[in-house]
Amino acid sequence: MPEPERVVVGRVGRPHGLDGSFFVESASEDPGRFAAGKTLYVGGEELRIVGSKQARGRPVIRLERRVERGAALEVPREALPPPAEGSYYVFQLVGLQVVEEGGESLGRVEEVAPGVANDVLELDTGLALPLVDACVREVDLASGRIVVAPGFAPPG
Repeated sequence: MPEPERVVVGRVGRPHGLDGSFFVESASEDPGRFAAGKTLYVGGEELRIVGSKQARGRPVIRLERRVERGAALEVPREALPPPAEGSYYVFQLVGLQVVEEGGESLGRVEEVAPGVANDVLELDTGLALPLVDACVREVDLASGRIVVAPGFAPPG
């Protein structure tokens, strides 16, 4: 499965003030991602960040023109730093086949959802598996699969 050219790093949230600034929802963890002078893609258009601050611990930015609430904020994939050893970007996991040790297919990753204690792999079969070391034994991006320990999926 090919990786996307651009990756979503946040979404346009509710307005903050009257100057066109807005909260960034589901913001990237990179603190410099939303600095003034940086650029983001919105609807395929490259826009410069002209104002940036924090409010209630969340980024608030203003772009060079107003954009629609809910719009995806994207960056080119090559602008992302390589993930730390044993870490992956969500877009790398979506679409991978999930198999139990022993070979039984459990489905494909549709989404990686944030959970209370850990993220959760949501599969196209309706299964939800915890993204923890006890469950996920191996992530093999080259072969497009994730191997999980037995016992996390209900008996089929």
